[in-house]
Amino acid sequence: MKRTVSTTLKLALSGVVTAALASTAVMPAAHADTATERKAGNKSLAKVLAADGTKFDKNWKDFDILEKGVLAVLDAKPHSPVALLTQGGKRATAFLPTDAAFRALVKDIAGSAPKTERATFNALASVADVDTLEAVLLYHVVAGKTLTSKKVLASDGAKVTTALGGTIKIDVRGKGKKTKVFLVDLDKSDANPQVVQLDINKGNKQIGHGINRVLRPIDLP
Repeated sequence: MKRTVSTTLKLALSGVVTAALASTAVMPAAHADTATERKAGNKSLAKVLAADGTKFDKNWKDFDILEKGVLAVLDAKPHSPVALLTQGGKRATAFLPTDAAFRALVKDIAGSAPKTERATFNALASVADVDTLEAVLLYHVVAGKTLTSKKVLASDGAKVTTALGGTIKIDVRGKGKKTKVFLVDLDKSDANPQVVQLDINKGNKQIGHGINRVLRPIDLP
């Protein structure tokens, strides 16, 4: 029997919440360790994501689908730990999947890639409830730390704990201009996400790094 895109996605994503920890409380903020970090600004990552508006477009390299996901969670659960991304005075590092990353997720699981950003978001929203979406988003956030590109590049082999509770391993390959950074998540069945954009919102307590695949807190088929 041939499965539909929605059925396949639902079966694959249904384990995310089960795998998540019962508590998703955000870790307390860490103290800044340098004078420069103490002077960091308070612009939130949410403001960065909203800078180009809240509409879908044809630019697969930005973060429209991610922004819609954050807004959907906070609309349903205003007190979700995801709200950290709107609180620029609190330190956080977020690995931000591009729109193309979400499209690749749908293709990996369902076998076909949606033609538009809206179709990609709808495919995910139709099968992932708010709790599942919340869990996936929190797996992309490291609370309490401002991990600049300098720190990331110096952290080969290190594991960071996410706001969901699971860990992500930093894998730095090459040297100089050929250096590439990959993130190793809990999914052993697919390629690891690569960091494709560094230091989004640089100079602030909250910083982001764009990635080309969605981090997965479970091992999807």
